[in-house]
Amino acid sequence: MASTHTDDAALGGIGVGSYTAPEAARLLKTSALNLNRWMRGYSYRRRGEERRMLPLWASQHAGVQEHLEIGFRDLIELRFVKAFVDAGVGLLAIRNCLEYARECVRDDRPFSTRSFQTDGRTIFLESIERASEPKLLDLKKRQYVFKQVIERTFKDLDVEHDAVARWRPFNGKNSIVIDPGRAFGQPIASQFGVPTIVLAEAAEAEGSLEDAARIFEVPVAVVRDAVNFEESLARAA
Repeated sequence: MASTHTDDAALGGIGVGSYTAPEAARLLKTSALNLNRWMRGYSYRRRGEERRMLPLWASQHAGVQEHLEIGFRDLIELRFVKAFVDAGVGLLAIRNCLEYARECVRDDRPFSTRSFQTDGRTIFLESIERASEPKLLDLKKRQYVFKQVIERTFKDLDVEHDAVARWRPFNGKNSIVIDPGRAFGQPIASQFGVPTIVLAEAAEAEGSLEDAARIFEVPVAVVRDAVNFEESLARAA
């Protein structure tokens, strides 16, 4: 099924966002190895036979061959994958849900759609039923896990035109935003457009939040949020 979103990647990240595996891993607080396995697939041996697991989906920047490059929608989909994995949902169950959800919402990246926000739990349960994989379940537990993950993860996402448009990654606060239409999707101070890493580095270099705020002509509270946000990413690395 053709996606209505992947063609925008030809614009080189403008309006799509652009992240290498290390950049995306930092924002998602996971490893680049995980992202490469999910987005590029991997091989393993079982009973002496080599087997291949296919990627979960093709990146918005699939034309980049030398390394993994993903777009904003990919980033949000991966955020859901990680949240499900962290909640104890197996990758096979996630893959089954992803395939079925694509059919239901008619989008190659269904986890980041308004339809999944409203119907995700039902989609998951129906996908498991269709897959006939009883070993995957305690259904009651899975149903609860999916409901919790969907509600929690959508709390800091802004949905427009049936798809996620922005992510407010600092505890859902409006001060920091990841918007594919601004700064190639890097985290920025939402009202001022300055990358959070720039504000945090300025505060360190100047020795105070106030001096950094004066240099970039932003409120001290904005610099403080940028510093705290960047520190939270560093702690998770």
